[in-house]
Amino acid sequence: MRRRDFIKVVAGSASWALTADAQERVAHVGALMVVAETDPDSQRLASALETGLTAAGWHKGRNLDLIYRWGASNVDLLSRYAEELVRAAPDILLAFGTPALISLHKATTTIPIVFAGVSDPVGQGFVANMSHPGGNLTGFSNFDPDIGSKWLQLLKDVAPSLTHVTIMFNPRTSPYNVALMQAIKQVAPGFQVSVSQASVLSDEDIRNAITRLGTTLGSGLVVPSDPFTYGRTVMVAALAVSNKIPAVYAFPPFAHDGGLIAYGVDLADQLRNAGGYVARILKGDNPANLPIQAPTRYTLVINLKTAKTLGLDIPSPLLVRADEVIE
Repeated sequence: MRRRDFIKVVAGSASWALTADAQERVAHVGALMVVAETDPDSQRLASALETGLTAAGWHKGRNLDLIYRWGASNVDLLSRYAEELVRAAPDILLAFGTPALISLHKATTTIPIVFAGVSDPVGQGFVANMSHPGGNLTGFSNFDPDIGSKWLQLLKDVAPSLTHVTIMFNPRTSPYNVALMQAIKQVAPGFQVSVSQASVLSDEDIRNAITRLGTTLGSGLVVPSDPFTYGRTVMVAALAVSNKIPAVYAFPPFAHDGGLIAYGVDLADQLRNAGGYVARILKGDNPANLPIQAPTRYTLVINLKTAKTLGLDIPSPLLVRADEVIE
């Protein structure tokens, strides 16, 4: 081949490569999160979502434009961010947490939405059924009807003399917990405990609720999934310890911040899987036909240091089961 012809072939190949790169599809995804951007766990959760997308071939900054909005438990802020994301006309929306899904579902019924960490999507009226959700919604639910029994069992394992358990949550940011509360009441007699609900709408409510528990012998605390309390892990855990209250929490950050025991759905795992669902929809799958997945992976974290502070002995079988023991 003559040198001039070779140069033409090389130049043509380079031009084709540049054109192909320029034409590579860029997917636009908007993610609405019920954690604050400054939350210590926010980057771990975002990384889990991006890991799921990367595994399917979507790389942030290359063929993926991924925009986050961090609304924490602020319902008004979540609503405003939802409208902003919808106006940007992304290919797909990601809702992390029930309040985020409520806001996005109100803002659009046409843009596909994949959710994670949402409780009881059928009971809350988001979809008709789990197998064929229909509409523009699908995703991963953190709803486990038996979770209440597991929390009560954990409390009785570490504090056998327990006679009363308070379930503390904000009904505005976690309305689904009202149904969970009823389920816990039904199983409570089997654990020889009574249960009550503490509705908390402010930091002062939290302080008052836990302080009251500290004045009653045989009291325990359960803090279920709720973005309001999730944004106050340090305060809630510290109050429980200072008032000598054995407590079980839905998420590991509570135990990392001094809480006794955390047991619940692995949210990072749900976000990784949600990334896979986003990728499937980007490739042409219809969200209406993608079944909503129930939780399959749970995490148990025990803070042994806190147990010693409370004068509690953690049974050896429980320590063996734990995914993490903080000493």
